[in-house]
Amino acid sequence: MASDPLDDVLNIEERFYTEGYQQGLEDGVQAGRIEGRSFGMQKGFEKFLESGRLAGKAVVWANRIPRQAGGTAEATKEPCTLPQLPKNPRLEKNINTLYALVEPETLSTANTDEAVQDFDDRVKRALGKAKIVERMAGGAKESS
Repeated sequence: MASDPLDDVLNIEERFYTEGYQQGLEDGVQAGRIEGRSFGMQKGFEKFLESGRLAGKAVVWANRIPRQAGGTAEATKEPCTLPQLPKNPRLEKNINTLYALVEPETLSTANTDEAVQDFDDRVKRALGKAKIVERMAGGAKESS
């Protein structure tokens, strides 16, 4: 039995549809990877920006905690300093906890579910601590 010479003509629509579908699928996979990487970089940047902002706040607040007398004193010229926070051990503990949560050296940059979840949890807890410190510091809210 010979093949019908009109089979190619009659099946051309199906062949073009299949080829087009396959090319679209391959292009979509490639575009999805590129878009996914771009989106991931953007979200990663936003998350680390927030954690860096919180770490910076913690460092500033820690340097505003009143120090014990008897430390090293400047001769006659005192550098420009920020106003001190009220003496409060609980405030100091919250500031230390805030910094520990967002300390850059302890945050994982691994792209695993567990590492991402830990990072998000720590930043969320740090945001809560920052709000507590802001209230305890006399309501002087830092600019975001």
